[in-house]
Amino acid sequence: MPGFRSLRDRLRSRGGSPEPELRVETTGPQLVVHEPATGGIPTVADDGDHTSTVHESVDEERLHDLLREDPNDEGRFAELAAVVRRRAAEHAAGDLKQAEDTAVWALAEELAHDQRAWYPLVELARLSLHDDREAAIRRLGVAAERDPSGRALLDGLVLLREAGDADGALALGMGHWRPSDHPLQAGRELVSAAVDAQRLAEARRHLDALGAHPDATGVAAMRRDLDKAIVAAERARKG
Repeated sequence: MPGFRSLRDRLRSRGGSPEPELRVETTGPQLVVHEPATGGIPTVADDGDHTSTVHESVDEERLHDLLREDPNDEGRFAELAAVVRRRAAEHAAGDLKQAEDTAVWALAEELAHDQRAWYPLVELARLSLHDDREAAIRRLGVAAERDPSGRALLDGLVLLREAGDADGALALGMGHWRPSDHPLQAGRELVSAAVDAQRLAEARRHLDALGAHPDATGVAAMRRDLDKAIVAAERARKG
């Protein structure tokens, strides 16, 4: 995929004499940029809104700088993703959603090269889960390995459960979950995934493992809720 910065600069080009409009088409995970036959960097007819364009450019650079400092800032990533989606939509010649998703893919892929980055990998997994489940789960595994706090694991478990992939969530959790270190909610998601998959003995084992977490009060409250869910699933299985 071409460098995101060079593509971004070409997509936001303004001013100059009118030339054939730049078209962007989507082919799989790629953006295909069609330049005018006259060569050079294409320009878009002046819409007169120089102030908003300059403001957006400055804001985009600021967000890029912030994400270089912390590639896992979810709020800043969402802000910048909104900018690149909007710009892709302005120039899309084909499937609008695909063009927008491809622009976000390019952003996430650029940031994911930073070995500290786990959130961009979660976004790449989110974008690819429907088309390539195995690759998405691998990305979530790398994200979990990069994040000792367990936030990446939690995001991955939630993503997979919401997609109806309880088995994928269990595979991810079993390889990376550390009950004593990770957020309690990660344990909840893992137990719930086992219940979803009707792997109730496994759900019990994960529930017992939650006892290693230092938040005894939180564990006790969560255990009551999860135990009820397991008992209900056991009763439903018996008919």
